[in-house]
Amino acid sequence: MKIESTAKPAYRIVNRLAIDQVAERARLISGLRAPHATIEPKYFYDELGCALYAAICQLDEYYPTRTERAIFQSFRGEIAEAVGLGGTFVDMGAGDCCKALSWLPYLQPTRYLAVDIAGPTMETSLANMAPEFPEIDMVGLITDFSEQLELPAELVDGRTTLFYPGSSIGNFTPANAVKFLRQMRRYATNGLLIGVDAKKEKAKLDAAYADALGVTAAFNLNALRHINREIGSDFVESRFKHVGQYNEALGRIEMHLESLISQQVNIDGVARSFAAGERIHSENSYKYSQAEFEAMLREAGFTNVRAWTNPQQAFWVFWSS
Repeated sequence: MKIESTAKPAYRIVNRLAIDQVAERARLISGLRAPHATIEPKYFYDELGCALYAAICQLDEYYPTRTERAIFQSFRGEIAEAVGLGGTFVDMGAGDCCKALSWLPYLQPTRYLAVDIAGPTMETSLANMAPEFPEIDMVGLITDFSEQLELPAELVDGRTTLFYPGSSIGNFTPANAVKFLRQMRRYATNGLLIGVDAKKEKAKLDAAYADALGVTAAFNLNALRHINREIGSDFVESRFKHVGQYNEALGRIEMHLESLISQQVNIDGVARSFAAGERIHSENSYKYSQAEFEAMLREAGFTNVRAWTNPQQAFWVFWSS
């Protein structure tokens, strides 16, 4: 006689990645063919790109991850008291879930909802975490929230805390960041815990986005490999170099892929010429003062705002409700 298991699944994955493949392909091709070529940052995050980003977070030059972690450790009790216990803890851009992991024992949510476009990485992480927290309902939501944030009501249990660490909000333009904060405000019935990188000297910022080991360069160049798979183009990574520099006037890091030679690349059956020195823009990362970002939170509808930082004020952690 076959006995059916009644054990509760350790975790579950919900795939809501509704992508119009034709439109996505057309937008990618259009960006690459434009006079000032661009690609969207989401093309960084194939399986290799996720692994490279995890490596970037361990680099000496890349201060944001360890600085944010130090702020969390220094003010864990204060932040936990502000956030409170229970409800759903929504980890935006969860990736390998490591940043949320340290909060689960302190916030004791009934449900942990990891949200990311990279399904395989997230699923591996949930499988590893679930046995450690059997009392927490572990759910992964595969979706692309870069255009529109949608959290299905059936995946939210009780009051909701959104967690958006790592200064990922900096990848949006300021106007789009406010728009996205408004979307998060809609779901953050308890509040939003968010990490924001601060403005600082150019040399420190330049080093953080152009490390000596070349890991960030590999991360940026890997986007070309990903694009080749997506649209059948023939970019050769060795013919481009990574450029990451701080634009002080605009308060942002700008990442590009610069053509090392005059070359032609086949993009959907049409040759696109790149002159030596011509660049493909791949990412921005905006930096903010405390006052600037607090004003953005209030513009997005958050009324109660608290902030924590380190002695050098190199990074901010905001709690807003």
